[in-house]
Amino acid sequence: MRKAFLPLIISLCFLFESIFVELLTVESLVSKRIVVPHFLIVSIIFTTIYGSRKQGIIYGFVFGLLFDVVYTEIIGIYLFMFPLVAYITSWIMKILQSNIVIVSLVALLGVTLLELGVYEMNFIIDRTDMVFSSFIHSRLLPTLLLNFIFIVLIAFPLKKYLESYAEALRND
Repeated sequence: MRKAFLPLIISLCFLFESIFVELLTVESLVSKRIVVPHFLIVSIIFTTIYGSRKQGIIYGFVFGLLFDVVYTEIIGIYLFMFPLVAYITSWIMKILQSNIVIVSLVALLGVTLLELGVYEMNFIIDRTDMVFSSFIHSRLLPTLLLNFIFIVLIAFPLKKYLESYAEALRND
């Protein structure tokens, strides 16, 4: 039962992203801003840090492919970026302490890396004409604010669950 709960949590984050976008009319809250929920990558980053690097990268591949198939027209951007962000955050956490504040900041850094990577890939293949300064002000900063709020709400319960999950896996 405990082993099946983590994929369920990550799957719910995947589903909640689209539900969040559908239920929240962003135009009424923020004018000319693009707010992108990245609840899935945040949960993958927390899994990578508090669970294991291997699990985080595997979930990154699986849900990156699923994200590309369901939400994007180009297969491979998120398939590449999710595991890369998981790997980079696990590498960063080898240097830093894994307290909740540091992990939350690293998760925000991971969201930033994901946004920058996706923007650059779309810019290179000419799928966007947004200039970088406009991207920073109209998409990156509002996205970071939304995901910061999500991290504040979910970080502690997710940390506690993932620590007990990792402990249960070590004992099995």
